[in-house]
Parts: sequence; structure tokens; C-alpha cells
Amino acid sequence: MSAPAPSPLAIVDAESLPRQEEVLTEAALAFVAELHRRFTPRRDELLARRAKRRAEIARTSTLDFLPETAAIRADDSWKVAPSPDALNDRRVEITGPTDRKMTINALNSGAKVWLADFEDASAPTWENVVLGQLNLSDAYTRNIDFTDAKSGKSYALKANEELATVVMRPRGWHLNERHLVDADGTPVPGALVDFGLYFFHNAKRLLGLGKGPYFYLPKTESHLEARLWNEVFVFAQEYVGIPQGTVRATVLIETITAAYEMEEILYELRDHASGLNAGRWDYLFSIVKNFRDGGAKFVLPDRNAVTMTAPFMRAYTELLVRTCHKRGAHAIGGMAAFIPSRRDAEVNKVAFEKVRADKDREANDGFDGSWVAHPDLVPIAMESFDKVLGEKPNQKDRLREDVDVKAADLIAIDSLDAKPSYAGLVNAVQVGIRYIEAWLRGLGAVAIFNLMEDAATAEISRSQIWQWINAEVVLDNGEQVTAELARKVAAEELANLRAEIGDEAFAAGNWQQAHDLLLTVSLDEDYADFLTLPAYEQLKG
Repeated sequence: MSAPAPSPLAIVDAESLPRQEEVLTEAALAFVAELHRRFTPRRDELLARRAKRRAEIARTSTLDFLPETAAIRADDSWKVAPSPDALNDRRVEITGPTDRKMTINALNSGAKVWLADFEDASAPTWENVVLGQLNLSDAYTRNIDFTDAKSGKSYALKANEELATVVMRPRGWHLNERHLVDADGTPVPGALVDFGLYFFHNAKRLLGLGKGPYFYLPKTESHLEARLWNEVFVFAQEYVGIPQGTVRATVLIETITAAYEMEEILYELRDHASGLNAGRWDYLFSIVKNFRDGGAKFVLPDRNAVTMTAPFMRAYTELLVRTCHKRGAHAIGGMAAFIPSRRDAEVNKVAFEKVRADKDREANDGFDGSWVAHPDLVPIAMESFDKVLGEKPNQKDRLREDVDVKAADLIAIDSLDAKPSYAGLVNAVQVGIRYIEAWLRGLGAVAIFNLMEDAATAEISRSQIWQWINAEVVLDNGEQVTAELARKVAAEELANLRAEIGDEAFAAGNWQQAHDLLLTVSLDEDYADFLTLPAYEQLKG
């Protein structure tokens, strides 16, 4: 590889960070600049395509498997590339942001995989973006031991063979990085910043550790977006001089449109594909977004009433398992978000039983692994999968040929008996305000009411408020959801928060700002594509 040209990228409106020069090297920025030059125009076209497709779905209130890709689905001969040893056993995966403490705890957690998150569990302050990269590089060079200044507790990595394998999640295609711009002042997509810096600094280093550059791809809406990622991977591997097929990608099927293109997504990434993952909150948020004009048929009840056993969610997860195993890929299940209480053993007992039942269901349905949000849940999930897998690394040999999901099954929202409730509206407002307030302080993963919440939580919360207002939903107490009712509930929550934390802490936080932002994205007639877009404009740092 010839010496890279000086990077035309500029760092703007960003405070200098300790050791940032180790991440933002001239060579690394030249690589990111080349990714931006080659791939951002296509990214822009695909975002425009998203908007056009959403308008069509809103008009027709239906979705179907693509007729133009029927031959790919019908061809039984193709499979994804064989799994590398480091990703063959994924029975438990822990998720979380890339701050220093989390990096050590996640790697030491006993989970097989750590989803190192630059996306929904990380508010994209410049500090989080750059120092998160530094923490991962430090972990790979075992230069990450530290002592917490507040608690005095020391953190250190276990032996290499005991550490989780890292699968890094960059930001979605829709988000830009405002602090890194080209000569025209155009920001670089956050996805290319996160991927580019991580890949450039760590791809060869990871190969030396017997692993590789592995990625989770979020918010994918079509196989064409997967194709773009594949082109990025091919170019990146050639650029740094590592073998084609070294990269492995797991795609989150967390949009309703992607659920209709699972096989095509795997096909586009087949030389680099590792598996698919079944999410929940973003998937439900996507249903509201796409069918926002669909009327009562598409109205979701309280978010906690939509479990993975709901008929339309079961159709989605069973189709995912069948699709993955047919093509030789891993099927990864959803998140156990419970955060154990240090004060209430009874709360823990009930929650642990729910987690165990959920993970038992996933393992028995054929999933090869699943997510947890807290180290205390690793042994519970591990036990569920150990019972089914035994010594086998996965159950990709379970083809689930009994599964037969029709297009209509995936959007049969009205098959649910549950209805929206007043308590559900209050919870959506409470969680929305509390999460957004923390996000504006730079925290992307937040414990609220004993659950680990991330940006997807805020998205489904504000989406439900918006949907219930626009569908003129009548709640269980007889009240119709209106903008006035949402404002009343939000005002009450703000007053309750002030009483709970005191005037001084209230004034020091972003509570009024969070309240106002939640109401803006919940009440605007034009539904904002992503809450994080207007929120990013208000994020400091």
C-alpha cells in the first residue's frame, strides 16, 4: 500500500481530548476520508430511497417479500462463509457502551461476545466517539487497567483466553459526525467514522490475537444497504492488506422492511456475514414509523405488553431462525434488559425467572445465542443455552423447516389482545424524559426502573405517544389520547422529578430540555425519522 495522501478532513468544534492523537492519526483520517469519498454519495441515495419507500408503505399499508429477488430466496445452493473460530460459539452476548469501566467489565463478564456499542447505548459526544476507540485499542494491547477515582476500586483484564470476543457496533447510516467534515464542510457519516477508525487501528492487531474485525450493523432497512456495507468491507480489507472475508458482520433485523429481506441481506454479505439478530424496541418503532397512517389495525399497545411471544413477533423471530440456519448463519436472540437491584431480592427473583423463561424459549426455538445487559444475567442465559447446546457451539443444524411465515403474518399487529392503557402512556412519558435527559448529558445506556434503556427505548416511547394521538386511541380509563393529555402527563412527570431529586439537582440537569424535546417529537404533525437527529443538535460536546 502506498503512503496515504494527507487527509482533507477537518476536526471542527471539538475540544482536544487526552491521547486523541493516537486515534486521529493522519493515516487513519486519510482512510476515513477515502471511505467518505467513495461511499457517502451512495449512502445519501439510499437514505433518499428510504424516504420514498416509507411514503409508499404509508400509502398502501402493506408489505411483501420482494418479487425481484425471488430467485435468491429460491436458490438453496448458497450459504454464508463459514464462521471463524472466535465467532462460532455465541451463546451469550453482553451489550454496552465503550467507556473504560464497561470495556473491562464486559470483556471479563463470562459472555462469549461483547457488543461494543457506538450506537444506541452511546450518546455520540466527541469524547465518547474518540475515547471509546482508544479504550478498545487499549484493551487489545492490555493497556486498560485503571482505578476508579470515586470508588477507589481497581479494574483489570482477565487472561486473554477468558475474554469475550468483541463485535463492534457503529452508528447507523442516518447519523452524521458533525465534528469531522470534508473540504466542502460536509460531515462524514458516523457509520464510516466509527467503522473506519476501529478497522484501521485494530484489524491487523485482532488477527494477531486470533480474532478479527467483527461488526454489528444497525438500522438496516434493505438488502441494498447491506450491499453498500459489503462494498465498504471489500475496499477496507484491500486498503490495509488483509485477506478478503476477514471481516464478519451480524445484521440487526430491527426494521420491519428488513424482516422481508433477511435472505437477501445475508446474500449481499455472504462472504462477510456471520448472522442476524432479532431486536424488539427498534423493530416496534419501525412498525409505527412505516405504518403511521395505517389506522387502528397498526396501533400497538403498551410497549411492555408486546412480548416476543406476540403472534407477529413470533412470526418474525421464527422466520429469522429458519432463514439464518438455512444459509449457515447464526441466529441471535433479543435483549434481557433487567438490571438487578442491590436492595430488593424479591424484585430480582421475579425478574430472573422472567429472564430464564425468555432465554429458555429462545434456545428451544433454535437461536444460537442471546443478549444480556448486565453481567449478573450472563450465568442465567448461559444455563438456558447450555441445556440445549451442550458441548455444541451452536445449533445451526436445526433448520426449522416446520416454520412457514407468510408476508401478512409479520404485520398482523391486530392479532394482539392487549390495548393501550393510561399507565402505558405515563410510562412512555416517564421513560422518555428520563432517558433523553441522560442522553443529553452524554449517557447512552441508562438504568431506569430496573431496566437498561438505550436510544431504541426513547424511540418506541415517543412513537407510541405520537401514534396514539394520531390514531385517536381511547385508553382503558376512557380518556382519549390527545396532545393536551400528553402535555398534562409530561408536566406532572416533570413536577414529580423535581420533588424526587430536589430543586438543586433538577436545575443542574437537562430535565426541562428533555421534556420539551420529547413533546416536540411526540406531538409534531410531521413524524421525525429518528429522535436522535434533533437530539444531536442539542447534544453538547
